[in-house]
This record gives sequence, structure tokens and C-alpha cells, in this order.
Amino acid sequence: DAPDALAGLNTSVRAALTTTRQTVMPGLQDANCLSRLSQFIRAAGFVDGGIGFSSQALETPPSTLEYIGIIATNDFFVQVQGANNGGVKGVAGKLYGYRATANADIFAALVQSEVLSA
Repeated sequence: DAPDALAGLNTSVRAALTTTRQTVMPGLQDANCLSRLSQFIRAAGFVDGGIGFSSQALETPPSTLEYIGIIATNDFFVQVQGANNGGVKGVAGKLYGYRATANADIFAALVQSEVLSA
């Protein structure tokens, strides 16, 4: 969701997709953060709420996908944080991936790497 345009208030919505549970909003500098979104409306000092905005992703993935990261366990986590908005905010997205097979040693190393990066 976009931040609310409220006169005189700075508002924001931030979201992240991570491979491990987080206690604070992560950034892309964190090893287990695969994606991050930040939207801000800077309206402090203005008499109106500014202008709205929107963003939209592709309906289908591009023909070649860049490597971003590996999710080695059954879990991934989405965090949403809003500030000064009039209501609760949410996030929607698509996650494209490939299913792979690995022997027990490789799988154990991937899981250990994911868990230790938390």
C-alpha cells in the first residue's frame, strides 16, 4: 500500500522479504534480505497532502531471471512497517523461483548458511 497523503505529516511504508525472521526492518546490506521497498511522502510544513503515486510489476517474469538468493528452508518472511498513516498498511508481491535438488551435504550447508546469517 502507498503511504497516506496527510497534510502536514511525513508518512511512509516500508517492506522487506527475508529468508529468516527479523526483529527490525532489514536493509539490502543484510545477508538474508532478498528485497526491500520504501515509499515516503514528505508533507511536513505543507497545507495539502501532496500527490499520490503507484507502482506496478510485470504480470509475468522476464525471460531470464537474475540470481538474487537461495531460500534453503520452507520459510520466508515478509515485514511491513508504516509511519504516521491513517490506517493499517499491507504489501503484495510476487516471488519467482526455481526448485532445485541437492544431496544431503549441500542441503545441510545451505540451511546452515541461511540460519547463521540471521
